[in-house]
Amino acid sequence: MDRLEAMSLLREAVDRGSLSAASRALRMPVPTLSRKISDLEARIGTRLLVRTTRSLALTDAGIAYLAAARRILHDVETAEREAAGEYAEPKGQLVLTAPIQFGRLHVLPTVADFLTAFPEISVRLLLNDRNVHLVEDEIDMAVRIGPLVDSSMVATKVGTMRVVAAASPAFLARYGAPATPDDLRDRPVVAVEGPMVETSWRFAPTARTAPIDIPLRPRLAVTTTEAAVDAAVLGTGIIRLLHYQVSEAVETGRLSLVLEDAEPEPVPVHLVHATRGQMPLKLRRFLDFAAERLRSRLHELPRNPSSRATAPGLNKG
Repeated sequence: MDRLEAMSLLREAVDRGSLSAASRALRMPVPTLSRKISDLEARIGTRLLVRTTRSLALTDAGIAYLAAARRILHDVETAEREAAGEYAEPKGQLVLTAPIQFGRLHVLPTVADFLTAFPEISVRLLLNDRNVHLVEDEIDMAVRIGPLVDSSMVATKVGTMRVVAAASPAFLARYGAPATPDDLRDRPVVAVEGPMVETSWRFAPTARTAPIDIPLRPRLAVTTTEAAVDAAVLGTGIIRLLHYQVSEAVETGRLSLVLEDAEPEPVPVHLVHATRGQMPLKLRRFLDFAAERLRSRLHELPRNPSSRATAPGLNKG
């Protein structure tokens, strides 16, 4: 049996969540895929997967084996790329990931320009609002917005992103503009539900002496940032999002920024990758190319029209 092939099939089955999903991706019949994994288990002498008709799970032995298989496959694939010349000239496929909205607005235009400049490189751009594991998911580079939690990654900072509060001019005319974060306690707010439950909004007081947490009791909770912006434009409540997520609505006057003097510290934006030491030229070229353009885009965001000029009765501080 081909053990490298069997390792790849096992990895694909686990990553896809089922044998049927893996068979579709690999264009391999399910019985063939199942038999090859069974042959691998027989060779090792232990069960790696617990199969059901719709899903599968790794055994304890399977967890350990798959982790080792991923390392082996990564080393083999790196060796193949090096032999194919990817370390000598920029060519091959890059796999990138970014948050959905930021990726669409800022990464995609950068990728399009990059493909024009480097015709021998192709790109898979995976837009996802969860932080995927670069090595396990075989991703070359990711855009990360916020503090980095994985110190093993190589990070290049490309800028910062403001965390802003905003509301519609009609909402501000009805309720008045909040002068301090405490004013949010008696005004409707719109929250975004995500993997991490947000129970409060943190602001820095005007004196910048210590942060202040405002308990979150949303009048409306939604599951996407786009829906939150739409709700705020309709006058449902005040939202608090990353600046790029509201910039278009602010530019067109549909939303106005509030509590700008009490904004928390901007969060960092990085390009991160797992490669240390020598990296494929395609990755080096993209890092150099994208870092410059993303820095320029992020630098332009704070220049967007602010609420000071558009919102009736808005705090001028």
